Amino acid sequence: MEKLKVNVVIAGRTYPLIVKDALEEEGMRKAAKQINNLILNFEQNYAVADKQDVLAMCALQYASKMEINSIKASEEATEVLNKINDLTNLLDNHLK
Repeated sequence: MEKLKVNVVIAGRTYPLIVKDALEEEGMRKAAKQINNLILNFEQNYAVADKQDVLAMCALQYASKMEINSIKASEEATEVLNKINDLTNLLDNHLK
């Protein structure tokens, strides 16, 4: 499988990357676009002049979203497991 070379621009800097396929390339480009949009949003709405501070804020926002999604998924999995256990107990009691 031939790897693809792509360049993405984040905060005005170009980063050369090697990706395994077109799907990964598309994902990288979309992620870079989202990051640049978030940077623009932070720069327009907050008094932040330093790109490093803006990038740190972007990283924090994305990391916190991932953590929130992980917590939600864990809570949902626990809830599903509890419901399955409740149903199993109901069936066991009914079959006795």
